[in-house]
Amino acid sequence: MNTAGLQALIFDVDGTLADTELAHLAAFNEAFAQESLPWRWDVPLYTRLLEVSGGKERITYYWRQVQPDLKSIDNAAFTETVRRIHDQKTAAYERMVNNGAVQLRPGVLKLIEQAHDGGLQLAIATTTSPVNISALLRCAMGPDWTRFFFVIEDASTAPRKKPHPQVYLQTLSRLKLPAAACLAIEDSANGLRAAAAAGLPTIITQNSFTGHHDFSGALCVLPDLAGCTLAQLAGMHAAAGPKKSTAR
Repeated sequence: MNTAGLQALIFDVDGTLADTELAHLAAFNEAFAQESLPWRWDVPLYTRLLEVSGGKERITYYWRQVQPDLKSIDNAAFTETVRRIHDQKTAAYERMVNNGAVQLRPGVLKLIEQAHDGGLQLAIATTTSPVNISALLRCAMGPDWTRFFFVIEDASTAPRKKPHPQVYLQTLSRLKLPAAACLAIEDSANGLRAAAAAGLPTIITQNSFTGHHDFSGALCVLPDLAGCTLAQLAGMHAAAGPKKSTAR
């Protein structure tokens, strides 16, 4: 398939490849219960907390909101507690995914297969953990899911979370492609800001947790990728022209 200047698609994971957030929310609450913490996040609160990228960062932010005197707590002990909570949360999420609680969003698998068959490079650029990515895509695409993706950058390789563009800059470096030859697919304002800062034209597939975000600067905002073809994405990419990176 001739896609002109488009040579790669770069996917975010949570909220983009799949509607994962309700499972993540349930996993956080399960971890809090295991730690005997008096915390229970509901959907409105979690929607606000999603403005903080990264699970450990989200826990830390919330803890400091409900307990402002945390500065008096030993930093090493605090860090270890956050790590333990997050590990329990990750294990709970993986179990939920393995039990079928999360599926790919409409149109995602078809587009990935179409792009792969069409000779485009595919990449993942996310702030989530490798365990979460593997659990989701192993269940959704099979044990050989990695054959579809030329590059995978995640929380283990890019610790500076979105909206910082680190994960996208590293992805572009490993792809050995300019941003103008790629298209990012995101679901959130933080993701859009990160991609835009790396100079990437970006398509948004919003969801119930991000529908209220400001997506100014996106090529377009879609409810999902159902019915969206590679040719259509290539056309939007071509019409957008090159973007300028603002990363430092």
